[in-house]
Amino acid sequence: MRFRIRAVTAANVIEDIELEAVDEAAARSLAEAQGLGVLSATLLRSGAVRGGRFPLLLLNQELLALLTAGIPLAESLSALAEKETRPAVRQVLAVLIAALREGRPLSAALAARPDCFPELYVATMRAAERTSDLAPALGRYIAYQRQIEFVRDRLVAAALYPLLLLLVGAAVMLFLLVYVVPRFARVFETVGGDLPWLSRLLLDWGRLVEGRGDVLAVLACGGVAGLLALLRRQDIWAALLGLAWRLPRVGGQLRVFELARLYRTLGMLLRGGIPAVAAMGMVEGLLSPRLRAGVGAAAADIRNGERFSAALQRHALATPVALRMLAVGERAGQLGEMLERAAEFHEEESARQLEVVTRLAGPLLMLIVAMAVGLVLVMLYLPIFQVAESIQ
Repeated sequence: MRFRIRAVTAANVIEDIELEAVDEAAARSLAEAQGLGVLSATLLRSGAVRGGRFPLLLLNQELLALLTAGIPLAESLSALAEKETRPAVRQVLAVLIAALREGRPLSAALAARPDCFPELYVATMRAAERTSDLAPALGRYIAYQRQIEFVRDRLVAAALYPLLLLLVGAAVMLFLLVYVVPRFARVFETVGGDLPWLSRLLLDWGRLVEGRGDVLAVLACGGVAGLLALLRRQDIWAALLGLAWRLPRVGGQLRVFELARLYRTLGMLLRGGIPAVAAMGMVEGLLSPRLRAGVGAAAADIRNGERFSAALQRHALATPVALRMLAVGERAGQLGEMLERAAEFHEEESARQLEVVTRLAGPLLMLIVAMAVGLVLVMLYLPIFQVAESIQ
């Protein structure tokens, strides 16, 4: 890995240098060996594996298979590194192997690479090191990731059909307005009479496209580029999400969906042996601002001795079904399992409601697109009818 080191030289000058090292500690040691006083060390992402591309789920599945077969952790990682063909992934595994051989815990080496290993994963491994149940912890995290991906795939599949209808409808309308309407306008330039205002508007649009098509194309490209730039901004997405939360039925469904994610993540962490207060601090960053403050306040109440279910209920983080399940889990000492069951219940409920909405949205969108296309065609053919009447 490559690090940018900010250090003080012997002449008391602050300089930035770049060094290759297996981890941050090694990079600091190399800089200090050169007589530099290290101020900070920053991992350069250019040669690293980005979080979204690192095959964490596949790595965990293979590692779990090796550990279940009785192979020690260091040898399992070495075997994975030997078969790995991607240099960046092999480099990450080499860092983990080097940390284990130096006697450092695996969780410390994982925490040094936040671009590859999220905080939840590091916390799960840290708790597993205390209880010496690394293989079960890997199994729980694999099940957690699979369920998260399954829910996401269901949401994407449900939204795909309406999105395709919108794209096809937009393409048809664009073809009519950019190609067909200008040619009709050219044909009916000599048509007189009192046309409907929408027909006149379409013909004027056709003449505009015919005469100023290059300018309109530049404006359209600029508008698309500006829209894409806005959609990359986090504050825009936050504003859109806040608007969705204020919608009557949509806001309630978004709340239930986020609560299901909260329950599943907390359940996985609690089953891994992580205390409730620490677990709630880890999942706080996964939620929207509307629920994030409630999680922090609930964690403070739990720290002060309040029951888990009561703290969630006080800060509007428990649905009626989840509240009953949590009460049973507290009495039976199975809070983590009950949180996961509550998550499954609400995920299934959200999936069913989304399926109903998409089944209604498909025919509705087809009807809207058909009406829009039909309206344009009727307005274009009205001048033809008027010409036929004048000839008669």
